[in-house]
Amino acid sequence: MRFLVIEDNQRLVANLFEYFESRDHILDAAPDGITGLGLAIGQTFDAIILDWMLPRMDGREVLDRLRTSGSDVPVLMLTARDALPDKIAGFRAGADDYLTKPFELPELEVRLEALVTRARGRSRDKVLEIADLKLDLRTLEVTRGDHSLHLYPACRKLLEMLMRASPAAVTRERLEEAIWGDAPPDSDMLRSHIYELRRSVDAPFPDKLIHTLPRVGYRIAEPRMPAAAVDGSDG
Repeated sequence: MRFLVIEDNQRLVANLFEYFESRDHILDAAPDGITGLGLAIGQTFDAIILDWMLPRMDGREVLDRLRTSGSDVPVLMLTARDALPDKIAGFRAGADDYLTKPFELPELEVRLEALVTRARGRSRDKVLEIADLKLDLRTLEVTRGDHSLHLYPACRKLLEMLMRASPAAVTRERLEEAIWGDAPPDSDMLRSHIYELRRSVDAPFPDKLIHTLPRVGYRIAEPRMPAAAVDGSDG
């Protein structure tokens, strides 16, 4: 399995790498919240180990933004904050499990395995579908009709957000935040990603599914469907 560790204690991170890699797991690490959020959104992990007290963005905000982006990757909060109100806050922010420091590595491993097993059960046969466009959330395969589509991770993330919201529109701000967090690039990279997404999803086909709402954002909807409400709660 592949885990992301978002933790600024480098000694602890080294211990986690030593233990989990010896048991044939793959680990990636981020030393602060913003870097961790970018990795969590842009790449695929079986589960995330998340500290609460982090530089640049704390763990609860990382978790809140991760869930806002549409990600349902299992997250285990690993923190020294052991008070009941902290645990409740962590779960309400979207944590799947909560383990306090100090802890035993075998217990952490068992908890992660249980989270991954439950998540795989939830995602079995989980497919987003708009007209003849399908996104398999388990395999990340994208198809339209009989054609398999290749998408870069950022474009696939945009597609997932648009399909989850359909037929509502998603604001530009919400899409940018999901891809780049609080530091969107100066150039209009979102428009470039939407262009690439259209090249794969719409250009080869007669019916166009991706629609632009000027000064608002974008949506995916079946052809000839009337305009719907904007999904801008987080933008």
